[in-house]
Amino acid sequence: MNTPYPAPVANFQRSDGSRVSLAELIGGKTLVLYFYPRDGTPGCTTEACSFRDQYEDFKSAGAEVVGVSSDDAASHEEFKGRFRLPFTLLTDEKGVAAKAMGVKKTLGLLPGRVTFIIDRAGNVVHRFDSQFNAARHVEEALQIVKKLEAP
Repeated sequence: MNTPYPAPVANFQRSDGSRVSLAELIGGKTLVLYFYPRDGTPGCTTEACSFRDQYEDFKSAGAEVVGVSSDDAASHEEFKGRFRLPFTLLTDEKGVAAKAMGVKKTLGLLPGRVTFIIDRAGNVVHRFDSQFNAARHVEEALQIVKKLEAP
């Protein structure tokens, strides 16, 4: 795990157009917040489906999974439906939340792929940044969540 630090102020758009803050998403539970480049691309689909396949393990460990990209609500809904994703996808339309979280573009072009584990107190306890190892985001996140939630 990394050295914990307070999660920054960040806001996102839900599929219904309403806004939600990072603090509201945490809401007293462990949050796995993952930023990904784009709905439907091969790496992003692999990552989302891996989170889907492990979703019950995350829930059992006391965590919620939320994905974030700059795609709009219609794109998110199509992506969720097509791959039966049980977790929330949020929009960061102009990359403001990504910037607040320190998510950088790869090669200055491709939106970053970064997963954050945020504890119940609102501290970022782990950050995993890998554009090209999408499946590892899920493995690492689940290991960290289980450590956090262990009695």
